[in-house]
Amino acid sequence: MEIVVRWSSPLPAEERFLRLLDDVEQGRFEAYRQDADKRRFLTGRVLAKTVAAERLGSTPEAVKFDATCEDCGKPHGRPRVPGADLTLSISHSGDLIGVAATPSVPVGLDVETAGRKADDGLIEYALSPAETAHLAGLGPEEKAAAFFVYWTRKEAVMKATGKGLRIPLKSITFSRFDEPARLLESGDPALDPATTRLVDLKASDGYRAAIAVLTTDELSVTEEHWVPRP
Repeated sequence: MEIVVRWSSPLPAEERFLRLLDDVEQGRFEAYRQDADKRRFLTGRVLAKTVAAERLGSTPEAVKFDATCEDCGKPHGRPRVPGADLTLSISHSGDLIGVAATPSVPVGLDVETAGRKADDGLIEYALSPAETAHLAGLGPEEKAAAFFVYWTRKEAVMKATGKGLRIPLKSITFSRFDEPARLLESGDPALDPATTRLVDLKASDGYRAAIAVLTTDELSVTEEHWVPRP
């Protein structure tokens, strides 16, 4: 399966981008208090609508998302184009926003800044015993780097299933952090190693990222850095 992951830096809150937001999205944009959060949300929507338009043979202005949460009915769920053969996943961290798209196959994208620390409490919370053992003997910086390889993989598969943290992070085990990403074991029926494919991504300097797709097909992932036309 060929997948393109599109990355972008935060866009400025200019009229040409803001007019791509519908009324509900405009409300969410205004609800953010921090300018950085507003720009990340705006960029995610503009980037997703640009990707969707390309795949659907349309224009970003014509793409209308339904982001109704299946659990609570509020508009903060995964954006989708009703009736379209398209699944999207948006992720952001720091100054990097990404979008992945597949043809109606569950997909999850996650990106994290690489400078975060990984204390023992976080490791205990997130990693299975086998994964924790892989960190033994590593120095603090190496341990943190390895931990966030696992973390992005776990976040990606959680997003792909749509169940989020309702799947205990410790119940799934991945291949070693320095090996190609594979799901080895899962204690939840929503995740089957036979039908889960992952790829660790390059993203950008200072970031770690992963993509997960619930499929039996092997993945071929291309990463592109998007810059809007002037």
